[in-house]
Amino acid sequence: MLIRRERTGDAAAIDAVHRSAFEGSAAAEGDIPSSPPVGDPAEVALVHQLRDDGSAWIPTLSLVAEFQDQVIGHACLTRAGIGPFPVLALGPIGVRGDHQGKGIGSALMHAALGAADALDEPLVGLLGSLEYYPRFGFVPGARLGIVPDVADWSSHFQVRTLTTYELEIKGDFRYADAFYGL
Repeated sequence: MLIRRERTGDAAAIDAVHRSAFEGSAAAEGDIPSSPPVGDPAEVALVHQLRDDGSAWIPTLSLVAEFQDQVIGHACLTRAGIGPFPVLALGPIGVRGDHQGKGIGSALMHAALGAADALDEPLVGLLGSLEYYPRFGFVPGARLGIVPDVADWSSHFQVRTLTTYELEIKGDFRYADAFYGL
């Protein structure tokens, strides 16, 4: 397996990764759980909207996992902010359903965090599983005085500090605009 930057021409494969990883999450309210999803999962559109946002998209931080010349995973970090401090937001991150449980998501996470640290970014924020992300050093943002600017997100909002993190980075975490349309 190879972790590399997203290239021109990878968009359709990345869409397929997120469709597979999040299938069923786009089901309309009231659907029977076994019924097929209606439309694409929100993560597919989110990646497109983030790519179109020149102030949020960071091409060097959109990574794919490739196995036997097929894109099987994707993770991206985009520009976010805490007051005047530029920081990063993780998401979406996904692995094709037929490759889940093989450490690919972990490899993508380590690569993304390593790349962000190498670029002197101070921290990464995300909304996600309280059981999964702590293994990568994520802690509830409130512990560091960092909270999402949408109160409903507080219970699953986490941050991972990196080498250049400084204690004065606190306050409301603001994602790129595309996240607010989900």
